[in-house]
Formats: sequence, structure tokens, C-alpha cells
Amino acid sequence: MVYRDVTALPHAPPVPATGDGRIAVEQDTLSLAVRRYPSPGELQAAATLVFAHGFGQTGGAWNRAGQALAAQGYAGMAYDARGHGESDRNPAGLPYIGDQFADDLIVVAGEQTEPPVLVGASMGGLFGLIAEARWPGLFRAMVLVDITPRWEHAGLQRILAFMTAFPEGFDSLEHAAGVIAAYQPQRRTRKSPDDLRELLREGGDGRWRWHWDPRLVDELARDSAQHQDAIAETARQVRCPVLLISGGRSDLVSEQTVEEFKTLVPHARHAHLPQATHMVAGDDNDAFTATVLEYLAGLSAAPGTVESDVTESVPGASP
Repeated sequence: MVYRDVTALPHAPPVPATGDGRIAVEQDTLSLAVRRYPSPGELQAAATLVFAHGFGQTGGAWNRAGQALAAQGYAGMAYDARGHGESDRNPAGLPYIGDQFADDLIVVAGEQTEPPVLVGASMGGLFGLIAEARWPGLFRAMVLVDITPRWEHAGLQRILAFMTAFPEGFDSLEHAAGVIAAYQPQRRTRKSPDDLRELLREGGDGRWRWHWDPRLVDELARDSAQHQDAIAETARQVRCPVLLISGGRSDLVSEQTVEEFKTLVPHARHAHLPQATHMVAGDDNDAFTATVLEYLAGLSAAPGTVESDVTESVPGASP
């Protein structure tokens, strides 16, 4: 994969995301909030993108990448997973389990006129693997962002510790911004109030709490390691083209987990962003977007065509 600086690519004016849609799932009793990244018609490429975010994020995590890719002709849509953001939460008595999230992704992908390319970060990528194995041909191709079927336990524990550190919420948006900045010291820019309103909700007591359903941590994430063997076997069944983008400073994906992934999905390509953490797209959106653009441009016109394994170290992603 040959890296090109995204700033050197010809750009159409970005089209703002639209976030007023919903997709019904769970026999129409639960719906997911979606946002779309429209592309100027004269640039529209063949691939429509579906963006699936990581655990504890929202579809808004893809805004910069989604708009940049749409400006190059790759229209896309992102959704808030159940229990996240503006999507519905599971009702009391219905625990969160992985199959629900994979089924939701099958519904979202099935809403597209043609098999889309999945861009899935962390949790979104894992459920993408499961969905594609369950429904072969669901995706034209997949881009997995810093996730492999087996992950480092210490990295997951660090994420969960951050997510559960303030169960009573924050007393102000500035308080939350300081906590996030300490968790992500590689970021040059501090979260703005508008950014934080995407991630936090103000309660009746005036305190700001994370957007996700607190039940997700214990019901879905905390014991997720027990499913790693099953996810690894699922990955063996995937035949569509796959690109894994890993961060060199990730504490969730390691050289060992990447090597195992390459044995499970031997046709996958691998792009390595040396200075990126687990939050690859957020650390350097330009390098990430350029990497995805190169991959999309090289996809075969025939859906389902596999590729030979290759690993490339991609410049960029400086903290």
C-alpha cells in the first residue's frame, strides 16, 4: 500500500453530515440513530461505506473521516450502536449480548442498495467479523481499525477503568474535558463543549454522565475475553477483502495478536500506523483517511475477491 498525504488529494467541498435518520431493529421495537455522509453526485464512487464505532463511542466518532471520504466520492453512513448515543437502550430485563449487535449490523448493512464496505473500529470491527461470517457477502470488503479477534487484557482493563471512573458523572463539561485529556495525552487538541455534548448527557441533578447505558460494561464488555476463541474461529470463515489498520502505540492490539490474525485471515492486508494509539482515526485522521482511500481505490471491481497478505508501515499518525 502506497501512502499518500491526504492533503495532496483533490478535494471537493465537504458536505455536512445529516443525523436525522433511524433504522428499526429488534422486530421494530428498538431503533438505531444514523447519520449520513453524502457525496457530491459527480464524484460518487462504487463503494458505500458503513461506519461502526467502538465500545463507548457514537457514530460521531467518524464525522471527520466520513466527511473526508465522502468528499472523495465515497458516501457513507454511521450509526450509534444500541445502548450508545441517541440509539435506543435495551429494556429492563433484556441483557446486552454480542449477537444483538451483530444482528443490528446485518440489518444496517442490508439497508444499503449494494453490499457496503464496513469500516469498523474495535467493537464495531469485531461484530463486523461475526456478521460477515454469519451472512457471507454482507460486505463488499472490511476495514478493521485496531482490533483483532484476540486482544490484550491490560488494554481492555485500562479502557474499562476509564469508562467507570466517574459513576456519579462530572460536575461540568470542563471537568470532563480535563479527564479525557489526561486519558489521551497524545491528542494536541482538547475536547470542545460541542464535542462533549456528543459524549455526555446532563442529568436533572446538573451533572454530566456518559451517553452509554451503564449496563453495557458488565453485561457486554467486562467478561468479553471468554469469547475470543469463538471470534477467532469466526474470523477464519471471512472471505471478503479485509484491511487491518493497527496503531503502533495501541495497548489493545499487539504484534502477537496481529500475527495471529494474519494466520486466521491470510488474505488480509495490514497497514501499521506507528505512532497511533488504539484511537487510530482520532489520533491522526489525515493518515487514517489516506490509508482507507488507498485501500478503497485498489479494491477489485468483483465483490468477494480476496487479496494476498501484505503488511505496510504507514507514515503519519504523529501525536
